[in-house]
Amino acid sequence: MSSTRKLWLSLVLVSVLPLMLADCTETSPVSAPAPDHSSSPLEPASGHLPQGNDPVALDPKDFTTKIDNSYFPLEPGTRWTYLETDEKGQELKVVVVVTTKTKMMANGITARVVRDTVTQDGEVLEDTNDWYAQDAEGNVWYMGEDTAEFENGKISSRHGSFEAGVDGAMPGIIMPALPETGVSYRQEYYKGQAEDNGKILSTTEMADVPFGHFEDMVLEKNTITIEPDVLEYKLYAKDVGMVLALGISGGGGREELVKVDHAPASAGTGPLGNPNP
Repeated sequence: MSSTRKLWLSLVLVSVLPLMLADCTETSPVSAPAPDHSSSPLEPASGHLPQGNDPVALDPKDFTTKIDNSYFPLEPGTRWTYLETDEKGQELKVVVVVTTKTKMMANGITARVVRDTVTQDGEVLEDTNDWYAQDAEGNVWYMGEDTAEFENGKISSRHGSFEAGVDGAMPGIIMPALPETGVSYRQEYYKGQAEDNGKILSTTEMADVPFGHFEDMVLEKNTITIEPDVLEYKLYAKDVGMVLALGISGGGGREELVKVDHAPASAGTGPLGNPNP
């Protein structure tokens, strides 16, 4: 996910701390290699969400680009603006736009294209096309990304790019249909490059960000199998999406929602490095 921008904890929510401590008593999913279940593909309709390198049997007919999961709604034209403060105290602007574009993935599923652009003082540092689709149960799947990092206006890295169905890459869950406490899942899997995991810790949190005060939020723990020192927490509000992200370990910053508005039809449709306003 945009090379997984790692976030540093500048302020820990008091309500989150007990959950963090309690969760630390469990065996960390990144401390052991992912299990191999290659002989038994999972059926998402069964209610079992993929873990590690679990293969999945997905039917394109069960998916839609109309993504209305209440904690991860992706209505075309919606634009979220975030302020990220990195570990050096530098401020970055993060703009996420749900475009009108779709993409047919290698696994046969059509996905919605979402543009995620990071800038500093107007200069693009990272630009990504993310691909999402929602299944019949309401789970939002992450189908891959086309990402680029920039230095002095030129692409310096394409690390982290992958497409479900290409070179062994597999999709994962970005938000469950029922984000209940204790539910865990793979977010993405491309061996050695993208191995992110999520776990729901709570559904009753609250937070204040520049965009407003939110309650009854979903608190998600994010880990990376190939980067065991990285730990991040994200808070999602109903009918809004991600409101706050906090890095706990492994570098990064604090990312908070500043504004939600409607973008013009051209937004996010330009080439990487030039996303259009």
